[in-house]
Amino acid sequence: MTVAEGLKRFRKEANLRQKDVADTIGVHRQAYQRYESGKVLPMITALIKIADAYNVSIDYLVGRDRGGEITA
Repeated sequence: MTVAEGLKRFRKEANLRQKDVADTIGVHRQAYQRYESGKVLPMITALIKIADAYNVSIDYLVGRDRGGEITA
């Protein structure tokens, strides 16, 4: 799974719009759309905010870990 696919998957599973996620992490909707389309890789600070919003690790968010929720 690519970073873009992971971002889109989590957003859809949470029944959120791109604007909802963009507002949560403090970027414009167009910037977030570029993340999901794979045109731009999000900066690590954005990935941290997205992972925090979904309560998962960055590795899980981008498909590198089959773990789950962060317990700490």
